[in-house]
Order: sequence, then C-alpha cells, then structure tokens
Amino acid sequence: MSTAQPAEGPITRYLEKLHARVAPVTDGAVATYIPRLADADPDLFGIVIATTDGQIYCAGDSAHAFTIQSVSKPFMYGLALETHGRDEVLRHVGVEPTGSAFNAVVFDEDNNRPFNPMVNAGAIGVSAMVAGRTYAQRRRAMTECFARYAGRPVKIDEEVFRSERETGERNRAIAALMTRAAMIGGDTEAILDLYFSQCSVLVTCRDLALMAATLANGGVQPVTGQRALDGDYVHDVLSVMNSCGMYNYAGQWSYEVGIPAKSGVSGSIIAIVPGQMGIAAYSPRLDPLGNSVRAIAACKAIAEDFGLHAFRAPTYGTAAVRSIRRGDSLRSKRRRSTHERAVLDRRGGEIVVAEAQGALFFASTERLVRRVRDACADARFLILDLRRVYAADTAAARLLAALEADLEAEGKLFFFIHGDSARFSEEFQELLRGWDRASVFNDRDEALEWCEDKLIAGDEPVPRAQLTFSLARLDLFKGLNLDDIHEVEGVARPFVFEAGQHILREGEPGRLLFVIAQGRASVRLNLSQEGVARSIRIAVVEAGAAVGEMALLDGGPRSADVVADERVVCYGFGVEELRTGLAGRPHILPTILTNLARDLAERLRGANAHIRALET
Repeated sequence: MSTAQPAEGPITRYLEKLHARVAPVTDGAVATYIPRLADADPDLFGIVIATTDGQIYCAGDSAHAFTIQSVSKPFMYGLALETHGRDEVLRHVGVEPTGSAFNAVVFDEDNNRPFNPMVNAGAIGVSAMVAGRTYAQRRRAMTECFARYAGRPVKIDEEVFRSERETGERNRAIAALMTRAAMIGGDTEAILDLYFSQCSVLVTCRDLALMAATLANGGVQPVTGQRALDGDYVHDVLSVMNSCGMYNYAGQWSYEVGIPAKSGVSGSIIAIVPGQMGIAAYSPRLDPLGNSVRAIAACKAIAEDFGLHAFRAPTYGTAAVRSIRRGDSLRSKRRRSTHERAVLDRRGGEIVVAEAQGALFFASTERLVRRVRDACADARFLILDLRRVYAADTAAARLLAALEADLEAEGKLFFFIHGDSARFSEEFQELLRGWDRASVFNDRDEALEWCEDKLIAGDEPVPRAQLTFSLARLDLFKGLNLDDIHEVEGVARPFVFEAGQHILREGEPGRLLFVIAQGRASVRLNLSQEGVARSIRIAVVEAGAAVGEMALLDGGPRSADVVADERVVCYGFGVEELRTGLAGRPHILPTILTNLARDLAERLRGANAHIRALET
C-alpha cells in the first residue's frame, strides 16, 4: 500500500502558485462522446509531482477520482512487453506515429498491424495480448498491473465501463477490421470489454503521478519499492510515449515540452522525467485534439520553469548532499577563549553546514532542499557549501531561492559558499549576484567564523571592552592568583601592531611568546605550487590566545606567519625570562605550560574534526 503523504515546502508552494495562474483558463470543452464523461465538473483541476524517491507535492484537486482512459495505454503496453517480449509485441503493434486522430480507422498495411500502442487500434491489439484463459483472469491481471504502479488497489467504475461499451461502435469497427485482417484473434467482444475496462479504472491525480514516477524510476514503484515493470522495457514505453503519446499533437509536444507524456480524454496527462520525477495534471476541458487545456499549460510551465526538456545539455550526478554538520562539532579556524568555546559547545548546533556535490538540477536539488529543511528545524544559520558542485541549472536556482525565502520568513540566515560560479547556469549566477554581499563567501571557514561571532555576541555576558588588558582573564594564566599575575606582569612587555603588520615571521628564531589582549590576527602558511607562491590562512587568533607558544616548548624557529588583521595589542614574554625570571614562584611556569597544553589539545581536537569533515 502507498503510504507517502503530500510534502510541504518550496515545490508545493510553486505548484499552488502555478495552479492559481492556470485555473482561470476556461478554454476547451468536456468530452461528450462517452455520456458518463460529460458529467465531469469542468472546473476540477489538480497538479501533482512525485519524485523517484517517493516525495509527493500536490496542488488543487489532487485527490479527486476520475477514469484513467487512454493514460492506461503505456502501462498496458509495458505489461504486453513483459509478457511476450519486444519482438513478439512488435509483430502485432508498431511504434510509428499516425498523424491521425487517436480513434482513426487506420493501420500499417505493409506490416498488417496498428501503427502504435497509444492509439485505439494499437491499444486494442495490446489488450488482445494480455495473458489469461478467461476474461476475468485477464481483467484481474490488468487491475493488478495498475495497482503495482499506483501502490494501492484500483477498481473499475462499472457505470463508465457500461457507458463505454454502449457507445463504442467506432472501436467495434476497428476491432472487426483487425479481426478480419488477422491482427487479433479470439473473442473480439471480450477483447473490447478488456479495453473498455482498462479505460474505466478509477485513479486520482496523485495515483497518476506515482504511476509516472514508477516509469521515471526504472519500473520500481517509489513508495512501495515493488517492481511494476522490468527495467529492460521502460525505455520502450517511454520512447513510444515521446513520439505518440499526445495523439497528433505529439510532435509539437516533443518540440516544446520535450518529455515523454500520455493524455486521456477524461482530462489527465502524465509526463515522465527519467531518473527524476513523474508529473500528473488533471482538468476535464479538452482542446480539439482531445488533450486537457489546463493540464498542457501546467506541464509546459513545469518543464520550462525547471529546465526539464530532454534535449537540454544533460547534467549528471550522484547524491547531492555530501555532508550535513553543525557548529558544535565543526568549528572555524579561529582560536577561541574558554568562554567562547563554551558558548559554541552549547549553541553551536544552531549553525548548520551543508556541503553539496555533483550536479544540481531539479531532482538532486529537491532532495538537497528537503534534507536541509529537516536539518534547519532548530537552527538559526545555514551555510550551503557549493564548492564541490560542478554544474547548477535553472531549476536549482529557483529551488534554492525558494529555500532562502522560506528560511528568511522564519528569521533564519542563509549563506552561500560558491567557489567558481562560472560552472553554474546564467540564472544561478544571477541568483548569486543578487544576493546580499554579506551572504556569499568564497571560503567555508569565513562563513563559519561569521556565524560563530553572531552566536557569541548574542551570548556574551561581559562587555568585550572589559576583557582586554587583563592578564587574569587570559586563558594562558588561568589558575594563577593575583600575586602570581603581578609577577607575570613584571616580565611582560606591551606591543602594538597595526593591520597588515607581521607579529611573527615564518623561519625567524622563537625568542618571544605573545598573548593577544586586543584585536585579531591570522596565522598564515606560505606555500609554493608549480613556482607560484601563495599564503593560506590556517587559523584566526584574538584576545586571550597565545601565538609563538612553541618557542616556550622547543625553542625552534617560527613555523608560520602571524599577521594583524586589525590593530592588535598584545603582551610579549621573553622565553628565557619566563623560565628564569619567575624563579621565586616555581609553580607559575608549570601552570602556564598546563594551560598551553590544554589549548594545544583543544586545537588538535578541532583539527581532527576538520580532517573528518574533509574525509567524509
């Protein structure tokens, strides 16, 4: 049984807006040549998208039941292929468009067969191939086939069946000619009854979207996981739908919309985007060719808005979400004070970092949006890292813009890390250009640091001005009493560095240990790749952090540059002075070394978390 419930989110809102835009269209008329169809409410209108992993998005009259009519033909064709094989089915029914009306009395006389299974003659030929010794067995085989696609039992509207049977003289004429030409054999009335029965199966727009999604999913029903059609025959069904599924509008449909589809005179259309989704739309008003006016308009809009035409440049990819982490386990490279680390331990989960990968098109972005929305339920900040995305199309731009609007309405902030945006579609680049400049970063660490600063600023119990120029409040000297601090102050020398000045230079001898009292600096590593020198930021330090501390441990040369990002005030301590000048208080140096070891351990844990983030 199908248990998936309609989903909320940007796609549902898109469908609701599309429904509102198309609903005022009143062109066309309800089919009357089958009396029971003439009773349909012409204002009914539903649209449903079902993805290949079972998500369902609905708008309008998606639960209203109607008879499937000619939309049954692809599924019956698949049943015949699976029962008899491709070669045998082709002997009886061709795959060429007719250029004539769906109920035209025309045949492929050179091969003595109907032209294709999507017109009435071909569908009657397919009905003759349903296996079973009796009509009841064949009818049951047909309804069980439809049930596998829909993910639930289906039944036949017996009143519509009788109406079809009583008014089906044209189909009787087609069947009589086929019997005389030996295209079909056996009980002609029983074959016609099965054909009328298949057209009279009751479905909803939601059912049809799942049936279409089953074809999009290689023949496997997305919700139940049950195989409805052997995967080897799915492309046969889709190929014939693409060339013949929209009656003698099929060529224009393929040109304008570009995805396999099938329409029925009750007012429904299904469309299949292989590997991504099934689309169904229903509205009883038909154009002169027998296709629903509103359903065509809806399918056209979806295909155009999300760039679904089959002959667009293809984009491929695996899972769109590489990882989703939170700021209580993934930290920026900025060295934080004990208080700040405690804030991030407690509130870092309010930052969500989602890393995307591969190609972002409709299906992959829909899954990305869905997972991100779930992760952001209790978060304040979302950082979306697109550096591993090698392509992003129009659909991706629209879905992410809708996600941003949702989060903004909830008071949440959304940030992009995009790297080389030249890989993205023009519409996606336009989305990035239109974003608030503070919302787009080239580096994940910068975005993390920005979000962390916001969390800390909102949780800071002591004004930052009171934390500066007080050795007692610096992490390196925790555990020392007031007299100890006075002793340390006696060997401290104040230094001031303006923005851009080097506090430390890589390779210089390590004679001084600095403790930052005010301001911020970057620890930078100098690299050379193919003769090109570059400097990368590996950490950010601010008030309370020590730099050059390794000199106190091993006395070796500096291993990196430390450059002031802004005006930096710090204390400098001569390594030898710390070792010898505090001889009267021998516990001071071990306390400082213990605090230093604790800081190094914290940084090592942060480095391990960063490595795990890169490796997974």
